[in-house]
Amino acid sequence: MLSQEQMSFYHENGYLVVDEVLSADELAELRRVTDEFVERSRQVSQHNEVYDLEANHSAQRPRLRRIKNPIAQHEVYERTLRHPGILDRVEQLIGPGLRRQNTKLNMKEPDHGSAVEWHQDWAFYPHTNDDVLAVGVCLDDMTEENGCMLMVPGSHKGDLYSHHENGVFVGAVSDPDFAPGETAKCLVKAGGITIHHARTLHASTPNHSANPRRLLLFEYCSLDSWPLLGDSYEAYCDSVLRGEPSVRPRTSVAPVIIPLPKPENAGSIFEIQESLRHKDMARQ
Repeated sequence: MLSQEQMSFYHENGYLVVDEVLSADELAELRRVTDEFVERSRQVSQHNEVYDLEANHSAQRPRLRRIKNPIAQHEVYERTLRHPGILDRVEQLIGPGLRRQNTKLNMKEPDHGSAVEWHQDWAFYPHTNDDVLAVGVCLDDMTEENGCMLMVPGSHKGDLYSHHENGVFVGAVSDPDFAPGETAKCLVKAGGITIHHARTLHASTPNHSANPRRLLLFEYCSLDSWPLLGDSYEAYCDSVLRGEPSVRPRTSVAPVIIPLPKPENAGSIFEIQESLRHKDMARQ
């Protein structure tokens, strides 16, 4: 369980690092299954419902940016989504009761690995309240060299930055004069997790190391957080992980910009951010 000090740190700064959440066996299984997906991607030459590919992906040298919706691809990812060591801690921050919002496995291959530009998850999926967060399960050590996540402490209490250019949602802070100011590096050993608030500004550089950086991301919400873009009751119920569905959304004051319209053929954040004119992180 999280200590009072850890919970206070999260609420003050909008992020948290927790070491040693997964066992060695759990971590080994996640790595094995993920390696199998990479191996199968040799047969794929363009993005599909499972794979988001790097531009230089090939059958000879498979390179992935993402495995999409991993909980639908293999049971090990679904089990990890429901890991008691994760859910117990998340409930301390936004519970009791939880549901999932989205899942993905972001990957940075050695000596490459695409950057992720500065953004706020809240810009992608505003809800009736902001008891919404993301957990990153680290399949590898996250270091400065291999593109660990960078956070802007306290930014979850501030503005929602525009993620639009020319009236189109581009999935990143679009102000060319934006400067993040103080940043914190989320340095985590494999088997640990990161937690960040949906409104926290975050980004990551390319992977400049010889080691992979694979991060399994689960987005969790309180039971009374309802997506403003709408959802069916069935889909809402299917997303519940702990507790009973609530038909009484809780509303709280939080800035919102609806993430529409999206670019043509928009898919993952990587594809959406390709429309961004000023790409600062990719140049680092």
